[in-house]
Amino acid sequence: MKYAIPALPVTAIPVVGGDPFPVRRIYCVGRNYAAHAREMGSDPTREDPFFFMKPADAIVPNNSVMPYPPQTKNLHHEIELVVALKSGGADIAVAKANDCIFGYAVGLDMTRRDLQGQARDKGRPWDMGKGFDHSAPCTAIHPVSKTGIVAKGAIWLKVNGKERQKGDIQDLIWNIPETINYLSGLVELAAGDLIYTGTPEGVAAVVKGDLLEGYVEGVDTLKITIG
Repeated sequence: MKYAIPALPVTAIPVVGGDPFPVRRIYCVGRNYAAHAREMGSDPTREDPFFFMKPADAIVPNNSVMPYPPQTKNLHHEIELVVALKSGGADIAVAKANDCIFGYAVGLDMTRRDLQGQARDKGRPWDMGKGFDHSAPCTAIHPVSKTGIVAKGAIWLKVNGKERQKGDIQDLIWNIPETINYLSGLVELAAGDLIYTGTPEGVAAVVKGDLLEGYVEGVDTLKITIG
């Protein structure tokens, strides 16, 4: 195929023990832990989940530097379990959702909190607060054949060795099969999609030079330096 301009390379994430995983889309679940919903000023009751997106090329590899983004003075960390899909579809049943999972990773939903807040207050989209360049650090993907289905386990984040966030995957308001089911009722999911499943309480600002270490039990440890 000949294009009018050079085509950009496919964004891919390493797979432990396998070929790289090509990323199609990145979906993120908002306020999916009750304590985090409360710290953000929301009612943590089980209302319908909501989603936002990041561009595929916002991925930052593990053990690397994330540039501090422009136009913000309040860059926040949000540690998350990431689900990588090997198949998709529309209206995927809860009972069939786990069959779509290729594997898991540990990710950071980095957020320009000041821009997000300004957009929220004006009733505008969050895109520039959430979907900016380098906003989606992520480890290699661990195939589900090695990890098993991840439905519980510790999740935490440390900044410069001090714990900031701590929770358990089993505390998700909408668990992973329910999330896949609901999201597939809004859009048709496909192989190559990533789902950032939500963050526990303790989100806070980081500055240049900070070392972020994030962990999900049974998956991996993510290490990112803010450049």
